[in-house]
Amino acid sequence: MKIIDAHAHLWLRQDTEVNGMKIRTLDNGKSLFMGEIRQMLPPFIIDGRNTAEIFLSNMDYAQVSAAVITQEYIDGLQNDYLQEVERKYPARFLCCGMVDARRPGYLAEARELAARGFRGIKLPAERLLLPDGRVYLTGDEMMQMFRFMEENDLFFSVDLAPGETQVAEMEEIISECPRLRIAIGHFGMVTRPGWQAQIRLARHPNVRIESGGITWLFNDEFYPFAGAVRAIREAASLAGMEKLMWGSDYPRTVTAITYRMSYDFVLKSTLLTGDEKALFLGENAKRFYRFGDLTDLPYIKNMSE
Repeated sequence: MKIIDAHAHLWLRQDTEVNGMKIRTLDNGKSLFMGEIRQMLPPFIIDGRNTAEIFLSNMDYAQVSAAVITQEYIDGLQNDYLQEVERKYPARFLCCGMVDARRPGYLAEARELAARGFRGIKLPAERLLLPDGRVYLTGDEMMQMFRFMEENDLFFSVDLAPGETQVAEMEEIISECPRLRIAIGHFGMVTRPGWQAQIRLARHPNVRIESGGITWLFNDEFYPFAGAVRAIREAASLAGMEKLMWGSDYPRTVTAITYRMSYDFVLKSTLLTGDEKALFLGENAKRFYRFGDLTDLPYIKNMSE
């Protein structure tokens, strides 16, 4: 089984601001995060550099062949670094560019990202519910950007606000741009009321759901995340298993569990068949993101075995 991670993050340093609150890299994996200190990375990453090389070591150990690198405003725009990462490791990483849609002018940013070779654009849409006014996904500039992406075959990676807040807007985008490939993150914000409405968007042919952050959302029950497996089963009943993709939300989730544990709970579950696990853990993502030949990684025994 070849495994693909459909939702992970990389950065060299966090140095940004969201809704007037600062996010800054500190030492030993910690960050100043919106007024409090949070463990953003495992504590052994003492310099705060969440690099491709560290992630590749985790991927090799966990036998994950490839990963889609998304972005989030809380990490700052990482376009320059991610362009370098994909150029350096084209067989292992597919990196999303990100525009700053919190202010006008992002259509030009999207055009520039496409010219630079990015094949997908990420939008953390939940961050567009701004204190001084909401940025709608169906605004004029936004729709121009989506039409441009559709015409140029760029995929759209998006994290939505919990529940149905932005579902109607997504329905309009899907109707206007039926060939735009869309991947909805955080498994529809599963564990929040109304999450199934986001899953139902994947009934459209061009839409997929990825599970980045699912172990964070089920953190209270912890490994082996039985509730998360039941949610995957429910989502499959709503949209089809062929519409669902695994994502880890690395590195934030691996402050609580190992990287391998972020998918191992799926492998060990008795609620999913072998074919369903293969679709969820890699085959669906390979088709959707159009990966070529995937790296074959051998299993390396631990010293404790």
